[in-house]
Amino acid sequence: MDALTDFTVQELEARLAELGVEKWRARPILLWIHRRNATTFDEMTDLSLGLREELRTHFTVYRTKVEASHPSPDGTTKHLVGLPDGDVIETVLIPEEDRRTVCVSTQVGCPVKCVFCASGLNGLKRNLSSGEIVEQVLHVKRSLGPDERLSNVVIMGIGEPLLNASNLIKALRTMKASWGMGIGYNRITLSTVGVLGQLPELVKQNVTPNLALSLHAPNDAIRAEVVPTMKNVKLMDLIKAGYEYKQATGKNVTFEYVLLEGVNDDKKHALELGKKIAGTKMKVNVIPFNRVDEVGYRAPTQAVVDRFVTALGNCGVPVMVRKRKGDEVSAACGQLRARFAAGTA
Repeated sequence: MDALTDFTVQELEARLAELGVEKWRARPILLWIHRRNATTFDEMTDLSLGLREELRTHFTVYRTKVEASHPSPDGTTKHLVGLPDGDVIETVLIPEEDRRTVCVSTQVGCPVKCVFCASGLNGLKRNLSSGEIVEQVLHVKRSLGPDERLSNVVIMGIGEPLLNASNLIKALRTMKASWGMGIGYNRITLSTVGVLGQLPELVKQNVTPNLALSLHAPNDAIRAEVVPTMKNVKLMDLIKAGYEYKQATGKNVTFEYVLLEGVNDDKKHALELGKKIAGTKMKVNVIPFNRVDEVGYRAPTQAVVDRFVTALGNCGVPVMVRKRKGDEVSAACGQLRARFAAGTA
């Protein structure tokens, strides 16, 4: 049975017409889901009982459900979202002052396998549908208090988003649409480890969120060590692609850099990276490694982090350090993982 979260308004109009239902009903039905947080047809009270019964025969509202939620002392909450096939993904609510950000997954597992990240430990199971991506945002939106509102979306959860580009683009359009959630692309940030061929397609289709490019290294040799499956993507190509995307869209472009003790955290690494980024007016987001028990890396000391940040800043590069949020419930950057039906992760 089809989930309504997988439909655009045009697709639902066509499907309703096939069922002999007036196509103008599509927009209010989707607004009930995306704006009014309806999870059942019974909640759609301005639809006739007959129409609700007809819809119930052919559709479900949601495809997924929240199996469990794990709050952290810092306010971060990790939601375990169950999928129809029994797999489970993770979605995170990150509160920060008056902002409420949801971190969304795009795949069950991840094929990229960055050496410091839990998401790829079990490899890739499958892509998420557009509705399964959208529903993560809806689940978090429904969990907010009456005085809270969802302010931002980051596509930084489990998976490499641009390896699921078609479903992701459809989901982003749903998030932005007037019949959807109405979340502008300037409030959405997409992270990629280097699937650069899809960036021109985003521009072509006018689906242009802010962009975060995962570097994690000051040169190609170290990048091949920490992101071995992407060793054919050169560092300067990443930087160039970021600059071109910024020029084409006017959106914010950030470089992400996970600091690993003894691997990429030396002052010389900061200076090497700084020389390559200086003058681009693009920011580096430094992320001290978050603990993953299965991998043998450690975070650098605060003194080493400070030295790296200072050296990079002295090159004229805007730099910030990401706050560690949700570490107590394994919800921080790099700690998310999918639990497959055949086992646990």
